[in-house]
Amino acid sequence: MSSLDTPPATPTRGLRERKKQQTRDTIARAALRLFAERGYDETTLADIAAAADVAPRTIFAYFDSKEDILFSDEGSLDELKRRLDERPAGTTTVDALREFVGCMKSPDEDERLRKKVIMASPALQMKMRARHVELEPMLAQSIARDLGTGPDDIRALLVAASMTAAFESVSERFFAAESGGEPITHEQSMAILDEVLEFLRGGLEAIQRD
Repeated sequence: MSSLDTPPATPTRGLRERKKQQTRDTIARAALRLFAERGYDETTLADIAAAADVAPRTIFAYFDSKEDILFSDEGSLDELKRRLDERPAGTTTVDALREFVGCMKSPDEDERLRKKVIMASPALQMKMRARHVELEPMLAQSIARDLGTGPDDIRALLVAASMTAAFESVSERFFAAESGGEPITHEQSMAILDEVLEFLRGGLEAIQRD
């Protein structure tokens, strides 16, 4: 089908998409509250459906599993990839990352519940880390582009590993604060990341001059 054959957007289609997003949000919020109150393992999909006032089969139109519901905010990784892939000439990986970090909002109540649920389960913490595995090769590919080399360049891999470690360390510090550990605010988290990225920028520029 050509672009000329594509049906134009209509108010009805827009309303339909908004309703779908509202249903998705309702399911996710109901699930988070049940996870926090009853525990992740103790909550069933049937419980979530009842709390969200939807049929159990409706959940599978939006999510693949309980885990998918819990980590439904991970679309931010897709947004970061888009920013890295589409960054204009002259914009480095560090530039794109700093812009991305600058757009990250302070956690709302849903995000705080999500953190509480994850921190209560070592298994969920491991799954969260596993979901971050995609970040390092994504950054390595982007850094290699900065250096004008291939994605297997050891320098790009090492810098990407450092960036990933910084993100994970700050995230874990913030999660620990939510569960009663040493306090670190969202603003402090963003400031630390910005300092680390600026430090890594200097290292990348030094490599490019060699």
